[in-house]
Amino acid sequence: MKKYSYIIIDDDAESILETKTIANGFSELTFLASATNYQSGLDLVLEYKPAIVFLEIEPEDVSSKLSLELINELHRFLSILPKIIITTKKKELAYESIQYGVFDYFLKPVQPIDFIKTILKVKKNVSETNSVEIRNENSTSVLPLIQTSQVAEQPLIICIKSYGDYRYINSNDICYFQADNNSTDIFLNSGDMITAFKTLKHFEAILSHPFVRIHNSYIINKNYISRIHNGNSVCYIKNSSKKIPFSKTYKSNVDLIIADFSIGNYLEV
Repeated sequence: MKKYSYIIIDDDAESILETKTIANGFSELTFLASATNYQSGLDLVLEYKPAIVFLEIEPEDVSSKLSLELINELHRFLSILPKIIITTKKKELAYESIQYGVFDYFLKPVQPIDFIKTILKVKKNVSETNSVEIRNENSTSVLPLIQTSQVAEQPLIICIKSYGDYRYINSNDICYFQADNNSTDIFLNSGDMITAFKTLKHFEAILSHPFVRIHNSYIINKNYISRIHNGNSVCYIKNSSKKIPFSKTYKSNVDLIIADFSIGNYLEV
């Protein structure tokens, strides 16, 4: 799963805690540090180069000097800025923020749905950027276009090694992963189960969409979900009687799955 590091710049310690608490519910986000004034915030961004910066621009303490000018200063040092997300109580500042090219705008108190929408936007933005890079590479390649296209579309192959035995699995065939102490059971759409001597945390770190952690014991392939029942906190697997539980800790990931389903060719009745 792709991880996005972030920094919080806010002169209100309580607001920092609230933002961090909600962000902790999203396994995609990794906290780096926080700052309460302009200079410290600038130094942290330049030191850590995070993917995302949550920035307050209407501080309670004017001596903190927090404002949109921080973005201008970042342009002096960085060719590519992190995605700036404004967090403030005043919606009147939204238009001015847009002029500075901010990625998103959160009105306090920040809500979990704000993070869900932003993470989806970040993923979409990264995906589109990667697609442009691939097209640019293809345009300068000496290989025929059809060959580079076929390479780009190849699914991830996972090799499970055990005492000289190499088992190759097409990731598209994996329905879900289930933790089993220090090993992980991999369940396929064929009904087969393969054990890998790696922890579930290991797979969470190396896998990205459509694989999503929804429980301490489960990572699920979103493409095999046929039903999500919030009341019973379970996901149903296609063409199976198996029910995968999800926990409160990872409920935000399930909300992301639901929101992701609604993007594109979708009809709700």
